[in-house]
Amino acid sequence: MVRVVGVRFKKAGKIYYFDPDVIEVAHNDFVIVETARGIEFGHVVIGPRDVPEEEIILPLKKVLRLATDEDFEVHRSNRAKAKEAIETCQRKVEEHGLDMKLVDVEYTFDNNKVIFYFTADGRIDFRELVKDLAAIFKTRIELRQIGVRDEAKMVGGVGPCGQVVCCAKFLGEFAPVSIKMAKEQSLSLNPTKISGLCGRLMCCLKYEQDTYEELLKTMPSVGAIVMTPQGKGVIIDTYTLLQRVKAKVRLKDGTEDIFQFQADEIKATGKFDPAYQRYGDKHDDELLEDFRSLE
Repeated sequence: MVRVVGVRFKKAGKIYYFDPDVIEVAHNDFVIVETARGIEFGHVVIGPRDVPEEEIILPLKKVLRLATDEDFEVHRSNRAKAKEAIETCQRKVEEHGLDMKLVDVEYTFDNNKVIFYFTADGRIDFRELVKDLAAIFKTRIELRQIGVRDEAKMVGGVGPCGQVVCCAKFLGEFAPVSIKMAKEQSLSLNPTKISGLCGRLMCCLKYEQDTYEELLKTMPSVGAIVMTPQGKGVIIDTYTLLQRVKAKVRLKDGTEDIFQFQADEIKATGKFDPAYQRYGDKHDDELLEDFRSLE
């Protein structure tokens, strides 16, 4: 086991493990640590704990010290300088006529580097821009292209649910999300209803997916031919959380009617009617392909 503390450098940012060494570090302390980018100012969000060696990448960098009043002042100063830097960079982007959107600027704690985050549709030749910025700021310049999910995380905003978007509020890392999750949760496959501010599938589709996958193991799929208490029928709809299904049943007098049953009241026959596996005029595979760009 290895003694570690978890440190974040941004709100809702990724948590990194560091070795507290002999320093008495507690949860919610602010610390100065050494990272691959240089010296950084961080917030301890996970107090000292022992974790298995296989869960971390050794060797761990050490916590240098608890943050002092002077360190807090440097951190505040860097944030103020970043606001000025983004205005300066934006002017230079316009001067060079570059098709890029500047999202954020960050100074490393030791002022050894200024990092500019931007989005763009394709690759950008910003070599001349870097030269101009280096001449202005007299330090190393890094321009980092990010995706639309990262942009939403940095900028923030309010989602369709009326809450601050999860990525800016508490999600440290993005989990893979697929249109298959929306389908298994019986959600509308309308892109405007299952897409977040970033234009990609909403991260919250992942939250209940494990529960749905477990419940679906005991549920017949739409189109399955089953034996019900009323006779043989075909599943036309399912209610996963309620563990109920809707089935069209052929009665003894030759007529058909629709009933609802609990999943444990029916038995699958192993057959399948593909006519019920359609949405409008498209089969599942065609429909899913239409939404691949959202993932």
